[in-house]
Amino acid sequence: MFVIIGIVVVLASVVAGFTIAGGNLVLLIQISEFITIGGAAIGSLLIASPLSLIKKIMGAITKSFGSHGNTKQDYMQMLKAFSDLFLIAQREGLLAIEKHIEAPEKSDILKKAEKFIHDDYRKSFFCDTMKVMLAGSVPPHELDGLMDAEIETYEKENKPVFEGLARVGDSLPGLGIVAAVLGIIVTMSSINAGAEAVGHHVAAALVGTFLGVLLAYGFVNPLAANIAHSMEESVQDLQIIKSYILAYAKGNPPFVAAEIARRSIFLDQRPTFVELENSLRGKK
Repeated sequence: MFVIIGIVVVLASVVAGFTIAGGNLVLLIQISEFITIGGAAIGSLLIASPLSLIKKIMGAITKSFGSHGNTKQDYMQMLKAFSDLFLIAQREGLLAIEKHIEAPEKSDILKKAEKFIHDDYRKSFFCDTMKVMLAGSVPPHELDGLMDAEIETYEKENKPVFEGLARVGDSLPGLGIVAAVLGIIVTMSSINAGAEAVGHHVAAALVGTFLGVLLAYGFVNPLAANIAHSMEESVQDLQIIKSYILAYAKGNPPFVAAEIARRSIFLDQRPTFVELENSLRGKK
């Protein structure tokens, strides 16, 4: 939502400033400049990125236009679901929760954490780790290394997504200059056509520079930063899940494990101790 609002604000500000200064918006519609810069940017992305990465970039861009990240309520639901699950394990043994781990979508406990159950990666991270615990006695330090390895892989896999988009953004001002130079070449070839024609061609050439800089610093690089921030939030979510599982594996009761995990949540979404306690006890 905020990405769309930001795009509207950028466009409105540029258009308003240009028209207030007496500019004619028709002059900014230079199809040849759009084709040159847009085509070159897409081509550079194709050169630099394998198909799998391009698909991830497109997916990340699409996802950035929707809502992402978890609220305080989402985290409380997730920690309560984990606590309810581990309370059963504490009373009846780990095997009692096997059905919840094998089919989390059908679990009446995990389904209560709506944001968690619809996040495939977080769900599989939790369930796959729990399957290892169910398979046999795994020392906490081995479990810690196992989860760290997956989180590190997740970071390495997703880091090229925003870096690839950022590289395209960094190249756009240069591609704008390329378009402008081509425009100047056209201008010089029509130098005998009169001052009006020359002025028109120079204006078109300058639009190329303007467009490259605007796309880079107004849209593409901010979008890459948004995707990077989203990835950092996802990594932190995995760290929260890891801290809960690890705390329980070390012998802590579910409530204590939930409190340890709570302290891994960023402050602006972190529930207070009392809020989490009330949630775990089923109080409003």
